[in-house]
This record gives sequence, structure tokens and C-alpha cells, in this order.
Amino acid sequence: MQQLSGQDASFVYLESPSTPMHIGSVGIYDPSTAPGGFVRFKDILRFIESRLSGARSFRQRLVRVPFDLDHPYWIEDPDFDIEYHVRHIALPKPGDWRQLCIQVARLHARPMDLSKPLWEFTIIEGLDNIPGLPPGCFALLAKVHHAAIDGMSGVEMSAAIHDITADMPNRTPADDWKADNKPGIADLLVQGYFNALRQPQKYLETVARSVPGLAKLAAAVGKGELTIAGARTPPSTRFNKPVSSHRVFDGVPFSLSEIRAAKDAVPGATVNDVILTIIGGGLRTYLLDKGELPDASMTAMAPISVRGNGEKAALGNLVSAMVVSLGTHIADPRERLEHVHKDAINSKGLTNAVGARTLTEFSELIPSGLAGLAARLYTRVGAAQAHAPAFNVVATNVPGSRVPLYFAGAKMVKMYGTGPVFDGMGLINTIYSYVDEIAISFTSDRNMMPDPEVYGAALKKSFEDLKAALQAPAATKPAAKPKKIKEKA
Repeated sequence: MQQLSGQDASFVYLESPSTPMHIGSVGIYDPSTAPGGFVRFKDILRFIESRLSGARSFRQRLVRVPFDLDHPYWIEDPDFDIEYHVRHIALPKPGDWRQLCIQVARLHARPMDLSKPLWEFTIIEGLDNIPGLPPGCFALLAKVHHAAIDGMSGVEMSAAIHDITADMPNRTPADDWKADNKPGIADLLVQGYFNALRQPQKYLETVARSVPGLAKLAAAVGKGELTIAGARTPPSTRFNKPVSSHRVFDGVPFSLSEIRAAKDAVPGATVNDVILTIIGGGLRTYLLDKGELPDASMTAMAPISVRGNGEKAALGNLVSAMVVSLGTHIADPRERLEHVHKDAINSKGLTNAVGARTLTEFSELIPSGLAGLAARLYTRVGAAQAHAPAFNVVATNVPGSRVPLYFAGAKMVKMYGTGPVFDGMGLINTIYSYVDEIAISFTSDRNMMPDPEVYGAALKKSFEDLKAALQAPAATKPAAKPKKIKEKA
């Protein structure tokens, strides 16, 4: 058995019928590259089954401690059934992009069964009328609970079922997997008692590790290297209210070379700065058209991986976060990019000063029973409406493969991402890069964003406006006129 960390367990506690806490991806594949020129569902089942040992998450399930008196545990599921986890549907004709987005949103909105391994794959056939894609493509919608993986470890799970050639090489070692016996209630409670006895030591160790970082932060702020002047409460928007159980999904691909050219136009800017600028411009246009654009800048929470080289296959989440201003109050795209770049440097500096990993360890200090109760009460009493948001939206960047990937011999031609929304945060932007494209996918509450195609169009316009602004000569302030000196009489 392996116990979940406090951060991983928080995603279990936040789970509710209206806030399922899974992340995922939508890969689109061309089966013409597979042996024989097609892929049957039984071939996909056999292929996935042969790769199960490539990621521990595939066959591990949760065991919860009674009354959540301690964090849950992972065990090897003695009742694992691959046919439960891999499903198969087809779109009706004409099989266009809008139909795919609606189906993805419906499937993503459904909570997962927490008594089984926390992943589901759905093969969606019938993608016959999507511009830029050959007829006969199929999609793989992957859902994995956030308690099991973060974005970076999700890439490792994806690697288990993808190849870099179409011939499906047998690269999986011999499978020596063994099921566990489910622990008894008494065993869980006794273990929870001993864990509680060790809790004071955890407090002392975490506080001791944070003291040098806090001192470093204070010194940096005192010297003017970092500032906390911009750390103000963001404005409340339509995305910062309780969410329903309904979702929408869409995605917009961009040329990676064009994104890189845009970041080169501003010294020191990064690809992530450009993406956040595009999102800021898209939100500005979307809310301005609805007469809801706030005067103050909206902010995005951007997860930061603290996963070390030896932890890529580890279960769970090893992430911290920074909050970045999106510059939605700035009309000029170039100025918005410069604003985002400057704020991202400062926010990253604040996080690094304390230590990103140290910040994640603070989640271990909250007693499990209290954490679970707080999460349930937060949703049931609608607490999201009673306080200002900590941030407005989420923007998470997941690096993808620079070379084409193949699933059961079918070549991946597009990759998009999905994510969870919850009370107080009803829009997540998932950024996936793949080969020469980078896509901004978004998941939102249907009541908050009934028109996802409008936000998608706003993201496209935001990038076109940014490119035009960066190609134009940078605006220069007029030189100040010299003051006239009055001659003495």
C-alpha cells in the first residue's frame, strides 16, 4: 500500500457530483498508418492490455479510511477489468468538430467510480468532417483522476501507450503484477492513529524547511528585486461562482513557430508568456462583448512542476503554482505581453524564493479529517460566493512530444487537453504542444460559458492582434519639450 499525500488527497475530498476532479486529453489519430490501414477496437484493447505495466496508475485503486480520518491509500486492484476502463462510441453523421466537442464535454462531465482504478479511455469514431483531418479518424478521450497524476506524470502515462513508429514494437517488459488484498477497517484506523502521532514532527520539519525561504523572500523584497505590490485580490467574474454539473469543451491550435516568433519580439519573453497573453486577450474580448470586463486585471494560476528527474513515474502530484496577471485591462497586445512577462518573472521569483517544493509540503499539515470536511462544506454551502477569488482562471502548460506518436499503429495528428473546474474557478485553459503545434484547449461550466466557440474565436483574434502589434514599429513616447527658462528682469 502507498498512502496519498495531502495534495493528492485534496482532489479526492473535492470530488462531488458537480465537481469531478479528473484531468485528461483528447488525441486524434489517423488509422491509415496502422498495419492493414485500419484499427479495430479489439486491436486497441489488446494493445492497451500489453502496455499496462508501463504506468502504475493503470491498475491501482483507492482505499479510503473511514470518515476520512487519514488520507486514502493506493492498492493493486484485485478486481481489475480492462473492458470497464476502455469504451467505444461513434459520432453520428456528419461527424464534425462541434459534435466532437459536445461529446467530449458530456463524457468529461461524468464523475469516475472512485472504487475502481481512476482512469477511463473512450474511443470516439466517426470523425469524418473535420477540416484539416482525413476522413476516418478517431479520437481517444483519456480521463485520469487528479489524485493519481499531474500534467507531467500524465505525460509518462501517455508514453506507455504510444510509440514513435507505426509498427507497435514490443517494448514492455514481462508483467509481474500482483493484486493486493484489501486492508481491513481496523488496520486502516490503527495506521491512521500512528500517522497522527507523527504529525507534530511533520509540522516542525516543514516549518524548519520554510524559514530559510521566507528569509530569502524578505531579503529580495527589501532589496527591490521582487515586489508584492501587485499581489492584490483579483476581480470577481462570471467564472468565479459555484459550478454546475455541465461542461463545455473546445480547443484552438496555433503554429509553434509563430508563437516562438512572437516571444522573440519581446526580450526575455517565453512561450508561456505569449500563451498567457493570448488568453488575456481572449478573455478581454469575450467579457468586453458581454459588458462584463473588469477594470482590474484578471489573473491565472499556473501550476509549476517540482518533479525531479527520478520522480517522473511517481504517482500523484508534485506541483506548486504561481499566479500571473493576464493584462486583461490592457488594450494594446504588445503592452499586454510586456506586462505578462514582467509579472511572470516576479511571480516565479516569489515562488522560488520560498521554494516551490516547500510550498507543496504545507498541504501535509492539514489534518485529513478536517481537510475532507472543509472540502465538502465549501461545495455544499456555496462558499465560493462569499469570498473574493484567489485567482480567476487556470492556465496549465503540458509539454508534448516533438516527434509524431502512434497509438496501436495510428498516427496522432492532434492533441488537446481537458481539466477540472470547481466552485470559484469555472475555466481551465490546458496548453498542449505536439510536433509543430501548440493548442489552447479549455474546459468550462456550461452556465458560465454557453458559447465556447465564441471564446475560441476570441483566442484566435487575440493572437492575430498580437502578431499585428508585434510586426508594427514599437510605439515610442514623444520627447519631452524643454522647459523655457524665464530671464530675470
